[in-house]
Amino acid sequence: MTGLWIALGVLVLLIFMAIGVYNGLVRARNETKNAWSQIDVQLKRRHDLIPNLVETAKGYMSHERETLEAVIQARNMALNANGPKEAGAAEAALGTALNGFFGLAENYPDLKANQNFLSLQEELTSTENKIGFARQAYNDAGTAYNNKRETFPGMMFAGGFEAADMFEIENAAERAVPKVSF
Repeated sequence: MTGLWIALGVLVLLIFMAIGVYNGLVRARNETKNAWSQIDVQLKRRHDLIPNLVETAKGYMSHERETLEAVIQARNMALNANGPKEAGAAEAALGTALNGFFGLAENYPDLKANQNFLSLQEELTSTENKIGFARQAYNDAGTAYNNKRETFPGMMFAGGFEAADMFEIENAAERAVPKVSF
């Protein structure tokens, strides 16, 4: 009779352990989804700011249509991206287009002095910082989730749990250390 109670106790303990591991995987997956949503919020803000910035600059940079169109095209590609991997590549292209845009803006003193342009540029810079922090938080949550699903005992219950994609730099030029010379 005692052996039966011990076996029943071990079975109940294993059931509770399995429930705990499964619930931990669900929580980690949901935290990863939440972290992605935070990136999505900042990307939406970025995408909403860009048309206003371009419209403000159009009057000053009328003969720089190619650059303005490249920014809008990159923004549209970023809006249509799905998931972290695709969004990362599209956002990198958008960042490159914006860098070219701001480089050209340096040649237009009236534009640089325009209060709307300065305000939009400041908001975009702030949003870029928030995107960076949100990406870091996403990668942290995704790593914790992937660790739970790939280590024991989580791996025993992770059959229906897809691995989280990480935001990574795919463009080698972005990894390069900028050269500063005076």
